[in-house]
Amino acid sequence: MAFIERKKRVYPITPPLREYLVKYGREVKLPVGYDDLNRYDNAITLFDKGGNDTLWETVFYPQSAMKDIYYNLKVIYAELKTNGDLSVTRHLSVDRVDVCVYGNTRPFRVRVINTINDNFDYFYIKRADASRVYGLELEHILSPNRISYVTSGNSLVEEHIAGIPGDLFIRHYLQDRNLNKVRLAKEFIKFNERCFVRLLGDMHSSNFVIVITPDFEEEHYRIRAIDFDQQSYEGRKSVFLPQYFKQNNPILSLGYDCVSPESVRQYQKEEKAMIANRLNTAGNRIFSLTDIMAADTISTPENVLSLRQELAAHYRNPGFLACDTMGEIVKVSLRQVLKEGEHQH
Repeated sequence: MAFIERKKRVYPITPPLREYLVKYGREVKLPVGYDDLNRYDNAITLFDKGGNDTLWETVFYPQSAMKDIYYNLKVIYAELKTNGDLSVTRHLSVDRVDVCVYGNTRPFRVRVINTINDNFDYFYIKRADASRVYGLELEHILSPNRISYVTSGNSLVEEHIAGIPGDLFIRHYLQDRNLNKVRLAKEFIKFNERCFVRLLGDMHSSNFVIVITPDFEEEHYRIRAIDFDQQSYEGRKSVFLPQYFKQNNPILSLGYDCVSPESVRQYQKEEKAMIANRLNTAGNRIFSLTDIMAADTISTPENVLSLRQELAAHYRNPGFLACDTMGEIVKVSLRQVLKEGEHQH
């Protein structure tokens, strides 16, 4: 079973990482940031439709400041969605701002509504944490998913990733008679592989969503990470394998019933081949990112020492033992995927 260290410190964005973010259009000047949103003067508990506490609170700002804050939040939404085209904000209004009172990072969630058709969307404003930025960037480059986010000083703005939260999917969809068990199991195997290769941890069922897409005759499933705090931090390899979280056991059990060990190995190889292809096409961007990451401190020396030993044993690759930082471990892990891809040809 995977165990996560609850108190993970926030690592600052270093000048080299900031330069990278500027180069690739991720760093922009925003009119309000995380610290500004903390200046609320009242808050009430937010309940879901069933009357349950969501662990979020809706916050309220002084009347003198609220109009400006809400307008500037629409400006940020335009930056995130349309590269700053403010014409899209004409029919938008900020419905509410919530803060998550659970956990240490206390992110804000902004709900935006289209006043013409009542359609709504969310985005998040958080403290800029280097771990999370590396996680978002690696997801954007190495996974099948594109990620929209920007940084501004010590603030990080992320789009809402739509999908059915994994824990809700397990509760309400696993027994559906139309569920394609093989396709879901295959996607979980591939998700497991993606997380392990790029060392994204803490992927229990509350930290990913499942996107269902109707296909020609069946449904297609995509599992998407929604929390990137635990990018390359913990010292145990099991934390980077979603299969070891007990919350994910119902999906795992379903896979045991319908996927053979030979098929598991085939799906793992398929996913590694896809990651190798993305590495090859990413070119300088991934080299630049991992070089900056390798020189950065995003974990403790104890965690680095522990993880490099576990991965050296797992892959039978002594190259991991020479790593002094988590970023160096990620680089060796990605090289391992490229090497395995060459052996398959």
